[in-house]
Amino acid sequence: MDAALAVIAIVAILILIILASAVRVLREYERGVIFRLGRLIAQKGPGLILLIPIIDQMVRVDLRTVTLNVPPQEIITKDNVTVRVNAVAYFRVIDPNRAITEVENYLLATSQISQTTLRSVLGKAELDSLLAERERLNVELQQIIDEQTEPWGVKVTTVEVKDVEIPAEMQRAIARQAEAERERRAKIIAADGEFQAAEKLSQAADIISQNPATLQLRYLQTLLELGVNQNTTVVFPLPIDLLKPLVELGAKPTVPPPSN
Repeated sequence: MDAALAVIAIVAILILIILASAVRVLREYERGVIFRLGRLIAQKGPGLILLIPIIDQMVRVDLRTVTLNVPPQEIITKDNVTVRVNAVAYFRVIDPNRAITEVENYLLATSQISQTTLRSVLGKAELDSLLAERERLNVELQQIIDEQTEPWGVKVTTVEVKDVEIPAEMQRAIARQAEAERERRAKIIAADGEFQAAEKLSQAADIISQNPATLQLRYLQTLLELGVNQNTTVVFPLPIDLLKPLVELGAKPTVPPPSN
């Protein structure tokens, strides 16, 4: 009798284990890909899923966005500069059936294709474009990776180049280039200022030439401005027109001519 009860208990436990293995609960962001005797039959979830014990097998697929860090890659740019670049990619599964049946490991496959595309696309760009046109390169990377992962049911939403490491020698060269560019702009601005000042002086000279007394008034105005400080020594040119009457007066004879 005791042996029979033990056998019944063992059978009951086995039945409970089998029934427990037939019940699955999927969260809101999960889907279950069901295989029956090795054949894909359906995609189920979320919620309570009932499986046929031993016959059915289920593979869970997470539909949330995955953040993939692309490892640093050594890249030779189009102008033969060696840089080290790393990036980050955001993707998610939109078709669980294809993500399980079309590729062995979609996470690993997406990571590898991201690394290959990063080296390929950035290797065609020059260093200046890599530094200044990063937004355009990000869009190009996203489009290429998304096209290659689309057959796997994976959607790549964003790819961003995070950091570009440049050799120290190239950093010094870029700094010298930036300094030379700043000096060039400063010289152009100074030359433009001199040109505008010369134009204004030319216009002022034309106005003064129409009335010579304007120049004398300008001299007197300058003296008035400088005379505010009593310790100022002023040296200024004296117009010859002011001395001309005195010179003519001194040239006249002092002895009157004899009368007839």
